[in-house]
Amino acid sequence: MTENASPDLAALLCSRLCHDLLSPVGAMSNGLELLADEHDPAMRKQCMDLLEQSAKTSTDKLKFFRLAFGAAGGFGEMVEVAEPKAVIDALIGDAKRVEANWAMEAAKLPKDAVKVLLNLAHIALDALIRGGTLDIGAEITGGNTEIVVRAAGDKIAFDESIGHALQGDLPAAELSSRTAPAYMIAQLAKKAGGGLQYQLGDDALVLGAVLPQPEGIIG
Repeated sequence: MTENASPDLAALLCSRLCHDLLSPVGAMSNGLELLADEHDPAMRKQCMDLLEQSAKTSTDKLKFFRLAFGAAGGFGEMVEVAEPKAVIDALIGDAKRVEANWAMEAAKLPKDAVKVLLNLAHIALDALIRGGTLDIGAEITGGNTEIVVRAAGDKIAFDESIGHALQGDLPAAELSSRTAPAYMIAQLAKKAGGGLQYQLGDDALVLGAVLPQPEGIIG
């Protein structure tokens, strides 16, 4: 990624954040309007339930973006695995009809590896439009962090332009808010000396990453 492309990428990532937050924040606004005009106790309870769910969804999405794109997890090089796991489990709970299976061999992962894991998991979750299973695994072996995410379900919706972005084949000029996260982690992997890949089948999407550990970190 060139220096001139960085502001464009940041703008696209901000657009993606705003897009993902628009629905739950809009639902909160609608719920408040209904609550102001509603006097029936049963209906008011429904409004409060809507507000509570929308607030939770908004919070979960913000936590994801903070850790997946920002500097969350502290300023050290390693992040406790419990942090990204909690974020993804919350998004899966909001999505419903998706079951997660985790296979995490390490208690901590390098910060860039966490960003890659979170974004791959989010891409896979988005692909499960009719629900299914999400298998997420990561381990540190031979000086590398290896990550595998598999989405399996009756219907897999995956824009292969995201796949091209993951593999570094998508020109920066063709980026959109939809492909920007994949492009970002592809650049992280490239900078680290690693790489990303994907395989799409009729009922499954497999995403993988191999990232050399930063110098000075002992796995």
